[in-house]
Amino acid sequence: MSTAASLSAPVTLPATRLSAESVKNVFSFDWLTERAEKSAETEYVAPQQVHGTLAELNYDDYQKIRFRPSRERWRDSGSNFRLQAFHPGWLFKEPVIVNEIVGDTVRQMSFTAADFEYDGINSETTLTDYEILPGVAGFRLHTPINRADIFDELIAFRGASYFRALGRGNSYGLSARGLVVNTGLPEGEEFPRFSEVWLQRPEPDEHSLTLYAALDGPSVAGAYRFVITAGETTTVDVTARLFLREDISQIGIAPLTSMFLFNGADRGAFDDYRAAVHDSEALVVNTATADALFRPLNNPPQLANSYIGVSNLRSFGLIQRNRSFEHFLDAQANFGSRPSLIVEPIGDWGPGAVWLVEIPSDLEIYDNIVTAWLPDKPTRAGDAMEFTYRLNWGMAPPKTMPSSLARVLRTRAGHGSMTAVEGKPGTRKFVIDFVGGLLERLPGNATLEPVVSVTNGELYKVDLSLVDGKDQWRLVLEVQGEDGRIVELKAGISGYGRNLTETWMYQWINT
Repeated sequence: MSTAASLSAPVTLPATRLSAESVKNVFSFDWLTERAEKSAETEYVAPQQVHGTLAELNYDDYQKIRFRPSRERWRDSGSNFRLQAFHPGWLFKEPVIVNEIVGDTVRQMSFTAADFEYDGINSETTLTDYEILPGVAGFRLHTPINRADIFDELIAFRGASYFRALGRGNSYGLSARGLVVNTGLPEGEEFPRFSEVWLQRPEPDEHSLTLYAALDGPSVAGAYRFVITAGETTTVDVTARLFLREDISQIGIAPLTSMFLFNGADRGAFDDYRAAVHDSEALVVNTATADALFRPLNNPPQLANSYIGVSNLRSFGLIQRNRSFEHFLDAQANFGSRPSLIVEPIGDWGPGAVWLVEIPSDLEIYDNIVTAWLPDKPTRAGDAMEFTYRLNWGMAPPKTMPSSLARVLRTRAGHGSMTAVEGKPGTRKFVIDFVGGLLERLPGNATLEPVVSVTNGELYKVDLSLVDGKDQWRLVLEVQGEDGRIVELKAGISGYGRNLTETWMYQWINT
């Protein structure tokens, strides 16, 4: 079969956007907002998908397709940023339109087969005859992060509303999303997508880049603005304007998604030489009343949901606190360099809850952790909502660790025992080590009080002591729970008229 015969003609997308000529002197975030509002008043139209050779690409062939560095956009413009596109096909069958804003003119960025290398794909699936691709799967931006002479990958947008970024010294781990809709609910999750984006071409002296995105889904349309600034902690300032087509049972704002398989707290059934496997190890929540909550992640035996009600949210996020090789013992995956990601609301988001869903998983290739902000008020068709927030990506972004309180160093768990010899059925022992803050220099006879609460279980034992030879305080809890019950635990240390630690939280399902 000839190469040409194996190809499908490029897909023609429906004319849902303004032409470059009509956008001149028109484009603005308000224009995009108005377009989203009008779109929400009409019936949702599912995007046209690529077909033929593009749709038939398998995993192996898709991984061989790479953007040619010599074809990067803005490479010769003197800009601090360069753009590469992801090829459409395989799982990414819904093309995304990418536009560039230069001065007061908008024009669509077109991509061809000449922009890509098709290394090792056999002649029957070669795609080099595509003069114009029908949009792209997404894109990524490069800029110097770690060295002035190297353009490192900074941020990538690909698939539905997923994107992920890097701070200095990071390797890719968790992702953010534009929105989550009905995640984990019986009616099934909806995946709204960024269908079209507009990038403001940065001037040579600019170190931030602004891009805009149109969100579209069966229940919602939206207009997004992202201002991206690279650094030791890379920041992404997000403004999301949302317009609801339909009632939504559960809408999640500023959602994050990550992977947690196991660590030393509970290895489950994993027979693995590594000590831990996770992109993130804990959820943290900080409030205006100086509460600092630390919730270690689980890989539960069944789908688990946790809701932390907050009326004065300052920040929340998924963090990777342990960075040492010894914590993981994995010489290839570099789990210790995965970024933490903290969400900082801008303005008053009102009452709501930080929601965490943990999905059982047996492989590290799956993202099984989701967290987001759930507004208290119902979300109904015709509603308009706006949220502004900053995403902080890096090794230790703001609010990753409390500034004055002792932090949780580690959590361990094992069979409970009422004596040193024999375990009591249905009990579990939790060991929490705290370090830092005002606890650090206190003697072993300091007047301290464990503050512990247990819901749906019974607390049998509490013990607090200074670890010999270490500036660490160890809190030991023994808890009993009935079979199948979800037991919620909360613990910290107080003394001398104040709270001295961040608050440890945990969900245990007794199986």
